[in-house]
Amino acid sequence: MIITIKKDADEKNLESLIAWIKNQGLEVNISRGEFQTILGLIGDTHQIDVDLINGLNIVDKVTRISEPYKNANRKFHSEDKIVDINGVKIGGGHFQIIAGPCSVESADQICFIAEQVKKSGAKLLRGGAFKPRTSPYAFQGLRGEGLELLTEAKKQTGLPIVTEIMNASHLPLFENVDVIQVGARNMQNFELLKELGSLKKTILIKRGLANTLEELLMSAEYVMASGNEDVILCERGIRTFETATRNTLDISAVPMLKKMTHLPVIIDPSHAAGIASLVHPLSLAAAAAGADGLMIEVHNDPDNALCDGPQSIRPEEFEKVSADVQKILKIVGKHMD
Repeated sequence: MIITIKKDADEKNLESLIAWIKNQGLEVNISRGEFQTILGLIGDTHQIDVDLINGLNIVDKVTRISEPYKNANRKFHSEDKIVDINGVKIGGGHFQIIAGPCSVESADQICFIAEQVKKSGAKLLRGGAFKPRTSPYAFQGLRGEGLELLTEAKKQTGLPIVTEIMNASHLPLFENVDVIQVGARNMQNFELLKELGSLKKTILIKRGLANTLEELLMSAEYVMASGNEDVILCERGIRTFETATRNTLDISAVPMLKKMTHLPVIIDPSHAAGIASLVHPLSLAAAAAGADGLMIEVHNDPDNALCDGPQSIRPEEFEKVSADVQKILKIVGKHMD
């Protein structure tokens, strides 16, 4: 249920209404905008008398909603969420590129790539330390050592780091990580999501390859319901009958999610196609569709990469992508800080 409060409502009356709602056993999400205040009621609202609330002088209207996600719902928050990561802002007109290798391989590799992507406009560094792989024989990442190397690259470049977590037991190792990524395979690992909800770190959730947008938002809801509202959503391609690409980029997910939620939405064109040559056009499409950012795999030697070399672009190619994306952003009214 959503209660829209009139612009010039008496603050004492508003506080009394909020207290009354809480006494009914409900939680209240308060969103204060420039022109109105919205109260989002979370819990079983069937016992609430809509006519009684509508009759209050401070209330403009009452709306019942059916969507199961409340904290992540656009109806509760009319204004876009801006996530601030050590001064790097995503959402609300702020567009950012997260770039780096699929896997951290060595100190020289990660530090060199970090310097290169920073020069070309990336404001966050990605790199895999723990790697979920389809094959048990594939490279699984450097794990704790990889996180240490990412921290070193962060010290040298100042770029906040983004890396994936596989298990809640690894959380003590993620103290220096700025954005914890929940991969597509873990999108519905609800116990992990609840653990991440207790942190004061930004959580980036990738859509599962066979999950709906509502299911993605319900995963975000798990994190937010546990107290952490700094969530970024990532569309990384879904599985379809098409075999020409690794996955199929659901570009319509961007404008659709923008209707459904106030949370920032980014695109991962590298995993979406699995083909390096498609990263450039898909990045432009993402920017044009209204995405708040990109996550791009960049490697200095893709032919010899230990993980996902065929979908990784070289630093000079990333420079071209970044420059062309900025041209699109000028048209759609967004900007890279």
